[in-house]
Amino acid sequence: MSSGDLQTDRPHSARIYDYLLGGKDNFESDRRAAEQMLKHTPGLPISMRANRRFMAKAAGFLADRGVRQFLDIGTGLPTSPNLHEVVQRIAPEATVVYVDNDPLVLTHARALLTPVGTGAVSYLDADLRRPETILEADAVAKGFDLSRPVAVTLIAVLQHVIDDDQARDIIGRLMAPLPAGSALALSAVTVENDPAGAGTVRTYNQNGVPVIARTRVGVEALFSGFDLVEPGVVPVHRWKPVDADKGVDDAAVYMYGGVAFK
Repeated sequence: MSSGDLQTDRPHSARIYDYLLGGKDNFESDRRAAEQMLKHTPGLPISMRANRRFMAKAAGFLADRGVRQFLDIGTGLPTSPNLHEVVQRIAPEATVVYVDNDPLVLTHARALLTPVGTGAVSYLDADLRRPETILEADAVAKGFDLSRPVAVTLIAVLQHVIDDDQARDIIGRLMAPLPAGSALALSAVTVENDPAGAGTVRTYNQNGVPVIARTRVGVEALFSGFDLVEPGVVPVHRWKPVDADKGVDDAAVYMYGGVAFK
């Protein structure tokens, strides 16, 4: 794969995330953008770690509730624990399909996303904005039993769909073919906790990475038509908190999260 395929001269959200979490799969353009963001929101890595824990909490919760099929869209670069590691430790037979459209993510997914249980783990190179191509792919259409519930996870990805109507349309098209009992877990950027976060959102946009920050009401609207699980839409560290969430400053967490059932 050439560096041109990776567009190393332009920041990418997955690689910025990787850098802020202390990873090594990033380039100078990503590091420059990330350092600009840290000037506005020095606690951003705290938020990103809290968001990663939210993914694990939500996936584990759904596995505990009996869901055995997971469709994770906007996977990003592998960071332990990955979703399949969480769910297959609870239910080794669980099937996981990861979806992303970044060539660097594709490279690492093939190398690193290997099952820890007996269930299949696969990777699909596809775009969130074209839900039908995801649902019609063999990994989903043949790899899942669509008579049984599926969990769709959209963790830290919908902030890149800046139009609210489009975001709701995407969710609707993803969830429509899935049976009752299927679940939707998502997290989305907010700056309601800290207005200085608007500077980080601006930096993303100035670097060619479209991002929108939503209010709690705006994130709740993404769950319209679904039954939210308690405690509803909350800052991600306050959703069924674990020990690592305790003592985290609300002002340092720039993500709302929630889980709902169809």
